[in-house]
Amino acid sequence: MAEVLLYHHIQGLTDGVRAFAEELRRAGHTVHTPDLFDGRTFATLDEGFGFARDTGFDVIRERGAAAAEPLGTDLVYAGFSFGVTIAQRLAQTRPGARGALLMYSCIPVTEFGEAWPKGVPVQIHGKEGDEFFDEDLPAARELAGSTADAELFVYPGDQHLFADSSLPDYDPEAAALLSKRVLAFLAAGTG
Repeated sequence: MAEVLLYHHIQGLTDGVRAFAEELRRAGHTVHTPDLFDGRTFATLDEGFGFARDTGFDVIRERGAAAAEPLGTDLVYAGFSFGVTIAQRLAQTRPGARGALLMYSCIPVTEFGEAWPKGVPVQIHGKEGDEFFDEDLPAARELAGSTADAELFVYPGDQHLFADSSLPDYDPEAAALLSKRVLAFLAAGTG
């Protein structure tokens, strides 16, 4: 079974993020969900961005990196949207990474190194009409094309946080498919 470090999106550690983590736990995985916003959640993306901007994006990212320190190194790093900025960085730079799950976002690999680390499997998930994921799609395609260890899944629709069951963007069908793919990824020996 895998040990997963899961970073929430810009609206915080919502009930939907908690439910996703619980689904992975029910499948036998250990899942850590650090709360980078100290208990705050936000009703909209704009409110969450405002909080992150006022707090400092780098401050929040460093909180996320610090959450990994006591956990050892054999982790699957996972992130939703803003959380991808932390998960991807750690997957690319922290020795011992077992995999990465990048949901709703993907940063150019060159932000954190010359190439995606060999032997570190990665899945990228996003919606084809999501204005935020559309900006990241070139980086996602480049990553997927650069290594046999990468899979890119693009779903129909335009919702951003589509696997968060506590938000209006929730798409049950796409969320179920994402969960199925994530569980298969984790069961395939990633952990």
